Amino acid sequence: MIAGLRAVGATPAEASSGLFAVCIAIGVVNIVAALWLRIPLAIAWSTPGAAVLLAASGGGIRFSDAVGAFLVSSTLIVLCGLWPALGRAIIRIPRPLASAMLAGVLFPICLAPIEAVATLPLLAAPIVIVWLVLYRLAPRWAVPAAMVVAVIAILISAGTDWLGEATLTPQLSFVTPTFDPFTILSLGLPLFIVTMAGQNVPGFTVMSTYLYAAPPRFSLVATGLGSVATNLFGGHAINLGAITAAIMAGPEAHPDKDRRWVATFTNGILYLLLGLGAGVAAALVSAAPTVLVVAVAGLAVLGALVTSVVNAMEETNHRITAIVTFLVVASGIVLLGIGSPFWGLLVGGIVMAWLGWRRGRNSSADDMSSDDASANPETTRLTSEVAPSTE
Repeated sequence: MIAGLRAVGATPAEASSGLFAVCIAIGVVNIVAALWLRIPLAIAWSTPGAAVLLAASGGGIRFSDAVGAFLVSSTLIVLCGLWPALGRAIIRIPRPLASAMLAGVLFPICLAPIEAVATLPLLAAPIVIVWLVLYRLAPRWAVPAAMVVAVIAILISAGTDWLGEATLTPQLSFVTPTFDPFTILSLGLPLFIVTMAGQNVPGFTVMSTYLYAAPPRFSLVATGLGSVATNLFGGHAINLGAITAAIMAGPEAHPDKDRRWVATFTNGILYLLLGLGAGVAAALVSAAPTVLVVAVAGLAVLGALVTSVVNAMEETNHRITAIVTFLVVASGIVLLGIGSPFWGLLVGGIVMAWLGWRRGRNSSADDMSSDDASANPETTRLTSEVAPSTE
């Protein structure tokens, strides 16, 4: 997340403030949800959203414009909670489009480990090797172990100079937002879509899987307002967790289904403690070679890339649409100051509408031919004699 905030123009102090603000918001909403609802509703930061920020790297975005885009995204999430019709409309965005857009965002990030090994082999190769070994032996620990090795590599490369930038007392820094329409389209809209489609919708699904009814209005309004609060101090978004929810809502959390909310409460306390390390984390990441930080992020989101690709290509009728969307987003093009996630969605939507319309016309023509053939036995006989067997 720090790397994502830095990618859209945040200074180390602003990235530290953003991480601290997000941790506070997650902690508070987790604690309130646990005590109010008495269900294990999991709140987390938007990992796909952080990937959207990383994908915007090099776009020359001012951080104040990015914060304005964050605010637009958060406001839309609040509106989804207050206006259910809007939430249903977002959920109805075809999954091939949403998944292909997320896959296109993640793809360049997942290439970073390869680039890191090629450019910094002595530092990057141990990270990838540790991840690969543990992914085979203990998959749950693969990414945390890779992060530990990455920290060691960063300490080796950066020495102790970064300690001068670190602060043991994190501070919140207010960021005055500015609203640039191009940044809103290229950053705010994709952030909103991936947060809703990639986090909130799966979060509701996981809760229902474990027979919990997560109230949509409370969930979306609380996370949306929490996101607004974090935006003003440099954070990007908070949302429902999916993997976290599966941990806290499952029997591993507590044998008694009615007592698992305690895990959410505990999670909130731990996020508040985690936020205290924001200053040190931001200074360390800022001192690291960028390719090394993004390489670790690439390993962390590799599973999300696999899931996105599978979901995008699952429906055979929309595979062309999905691959076109993916290619446009992964290209990283910037047109009229608007980034590739927006253009990927737009082009994918046009292709889906065009192919769907053509398919509809072809289906109608087939139906008419079928009707004509059934009306003329001679035509039916001739067709059966000429047409090859489909067996």
